[in-house]
Amino acid sequence: MLMADEELHETNAQDQEDWQNQAQTTDEAAETTEAPAADRTAAAEDAPADETADEDEDYGIPMDKVEAVLNATADKASLTPQMQRMMQRQAENTRRVEESIKGTKSNPRWFVPLFCTFMIIGLVWAVVYYLTGNYPIPGIDAWNLAIALGIILIGFLMTMWWR
Repeated sequence: MLMADEELHETNAQDQEDWQNQAQTTDEAAETTEAPAADRTAAAEDAPADETADEDEDYGIPMDKVEAVLNATADKASLTPQMQRMMQRQAENTRRVEESIKGTKSNPRWFVPLFCTFMIIGLVWAVVYYLTGNYPIPGIDAWNLAIALGIILIGFLMTMWWR
């Protein structure tokens, strides 16, 4: 955990200066191209909420660049080292998840209907015993409940092996 924190916060002075210079030039460009305050407020009132929210969440990074990073189609040479490491970690995580999914075995198609059938048969067995007092197997009395609970238990135990 400590190593991951150090890696996340690891930057050199040149990367930090580049980032700050980029943010300053973006701010300066925005100031020179902005309309007067009255025009901005009128435009903000006319614009839908989604457009203003998109403008607020831009943070000076173009959305197409963010989408390229998320889709792993970005030019890695133009990204910061932190973004490159993030893309490598994401690709590694994706590969590991895909491998673990491939290694997972699934149950046969008859497994779920079988354990559901066991639980239903056990329930029906108990209901029949309570309604008749002697059946499904006459002469064993309360052992019919033990048989019903045993059949239901087999069904519930099978659910633990369901994948």
